[in-house]
Amino acid sequence: MKKTLIWIFAAAVVLGAAAAAWGIISFKGNAVKQSAEIYLSKRSDYTTLIDSLKPKIGHHLAFDIYAKRLNLEQTFKPGHYILNEGMDVIEIVRMIKLGMQTPINVTFNNAKTPAYLAGKLARQIDADSAEIAAVLTDQAIAEKYGFKNPLTMFSIFVPNTYELYWTVSPEQIVERMNKEYEAFWADRDAKRKRSGLSRLEVMTLASIVYEETRATDEMATVAGVYINRLKKGMPLQADPTVKYAVGDFTLRRILHKHLRVDSPYNTYKNRGLPPSPICMPSIAAIDGVLNFEKHNYIYFCARPTFDGHHNFAATYIEHLRNARAYTKELNKRKIYK
Repeated sequence: MKKTLIWIFAAAVVLGAAAAAWGIISFKGNAVKQSAEIYLSKRSDYTTLIDSLKPKIGHHLAFDIYAKRLNLEQTFKPGHYILNEGMDVIEIVRMIKLGMQTPINVTFNNAKTPAYLAGKLARQIDADSAEIAAVLTDQAIAEKYGFKNPLTMFSIFVPNTYELYWTVSPEQIVERMNKEYEAFWADRDAKRKRSGLSRLEVMTLASIVYEETRATDEMATVAGVYINRLKKGMPLQADPTVKYAVGDFTLRRILHKHLRVDSPYNTYKNRGLPPSPICMPSIAAIDGVLNFEKHNYIYFCARPTFDGHHNFAATYIEHLRNARAYTKELNKRKIYK
């Protein structure tokens, strides 16, 4: 009997040690064999979390035990999480419970309107385009940041790649972009003041320049043409503003019927700059305006070679010659609209 008790005691000790060892291995052992990432939307429930997470980790029982101990089902935070190789169950549960997510890179450029921008952002963050568009077109939010309306607030979006949390709200994006906008202009305001243009005017003119040419080596020259026209009180007669006014960005040929459209953005009918940017200009276009080339050109026309560059002219006669050559090539290529 005594020997039996000894054996029972010994077995209990062994089992206890084994259980302790299992606990240490399961809770502190390597649960992530290969680095991975998961995205937990604000609309995700706990089942979605488990379905996303468990195929990427080991020690499932230990995870369930520790997740229950920390009430993860009721307290998990949405976000973008990186599961680094070698992480244990404790680290994983605490990371998701505390919302220790990893930022993502959000890139945007070449957006024509707030609606276009909303679509670009919706493909990169945890928010739908309607939700984003509602914020980008909100009058009260625009006024909060010192803009008359949402179309002028659009100018705070300087194209670049930004590090943001995947769960960032549209309101937080506007707040962040306003800070980036201020930082962007901190290094450029002195040059801008010398030009006599406001920030909004620079962004608006840069949007026209960007739509006129993607050739960075002639952006300052194109900007110089428009600066000359503004100084002379001439209408800008910028074809891209007509496309914006018409609402058709696919137009390749501006016709007389397009020039008659009644819109403050039609720079054939209205002198000066349009009320707001007609697109999100590139940084190169913005700097092209700030560094506009001083010359005597008043006109420019796309080259008939269709190489993305332009022929510039100081006289109307010279411009007509350039325009006829371009029109002839349009007809030759059967580009009628």
